[in-house]
Amino acid sequence: MATKHSQNIDATFGIYHDLTIDVTPEKLFTAIAQPEHLINWWPKKCQGNPALGSQYNFFFSPEYNWFGEVVKFDVNKSFHIKMTKSDVDWDPTTFGFEIREEKGKSVLQFTHLNWKERNSHFRIASFCWAMLLKGLKDYVEKGIILPFEERS
Repeated sequence: MATKHSQNIDATFGIYHDLTIDVTPEKLFTAIAQPEHLINWWPKKCQGNPALGSQYNFFFSPEYNWFGEVVKFDVNKSFHIKMTKSDVDWDPTTFGFEIREEKGKSVLQFTHLNWKERNSHFRIASFCWAMLLKGLKDYVEKGIILPFEERS
């Protein structure tokens, strides 16, 4: 018997990246949650306090001066931010990091969820997150800081 499939008009899309990083969960968590470390692999400037409900400011340029709220927080395990003031594509989204230890290393599961469509901005963001997460890995494992102007 054939069934009818309905289109979910409320569907959202997500970006997913998993990687293993050869550092402790504590060191990795510090690099993703502390503004003074975030600036070494993602925004040009950053302010915020790693605590549930805290506001973060991610400054890339005067035109890209974005804000988000910490919506999930578990020290050394989980850190998620809901964008609150960015652009029309990013504002409904939440990005986050889940960390677990495995054989003395950290397994990082990154998500960037609730994109309304898979438009060019979504596709660019997916690529950029992959490159930025490689920068995060190089930063925490090797101490390499890619200059802001060279980050994707």
